[in-house]
Amino acid sequence: MDKKLLNQQSQHWEKSFSSKPEMFGSEPSYSAKIALENFKKNNIKHIIELGAGLGRDTIYFAKNSIKVTALDCSPTAIKIIKDKSSNLRLSDFINVQTHDLRQKLNFKDNSFEGCYSHMLYCMAFTYSELENLNNEIYRVLKKDSLNIYTARNYTDADYKKGIHRGEDLYEMNGYIVHYFSDEKIKKLVKGFKNLSIDHFDEGSFPRKLSLVINQKT
Repeated sequence: MDKKLLNQQSQHWEKSFSSKPEMFGSEPSYSAKIALENFKKNNIKHIIELGAGLGRDTIYFAKNSIKVTALDCSPTAIKIIKDKSSNLRLSDFINVQTHDLRQKLNFKDNSFEGCYSHMLYCMAFTYSELENLNNEIYRVLKKDSLNIYTARNYTDADYKKGIHRGEDLYEMNGYIVHYFSDEKIKKLVKGFKNLSIDHFDEGSFPRKLSLVINQKT
């Protein structure tokens, strides 16, 4: 496994966001809508969003009175979110930070009531790096908080296509994707209680995704 190649994916995303600042559109994802329902139901008002990208879900949460601390490895993406939040007068609800999620999160223990990420787990992380990230999420969440995330799964049409980069990582068109089985998702629970694993399609391709809701015990 070429760790240097995996680590270079952040540069690839930076170029993508710079050249296509609206590549995901402005409408919130399906997973963000489900996450909001669960956050509201559990009276969660302050979350951390990891791998926020261009901020379509960040903005959606903020418009629904959820305070969001949004992290992404791309300085361009973070600037776009910051500008959008200012233009929409949502700055009181949105804080942003450029951060490499392979590194320790810059927050104290028990800082947030929830965590959300859309397709972050299926980025170019090794399983070991995902375990470390999961431990960090656990650390910064308060007791009974929710960690809601999505990842592309084994039923996706692109699984095992392209260049194999180790584990369940495959590269197509310059993007490296980590694919998940339900078994792998359950192994990553560690410290959390799994509340649900659902499956849905996204986009015209479509991508086959798993939607995971875990609760810190």
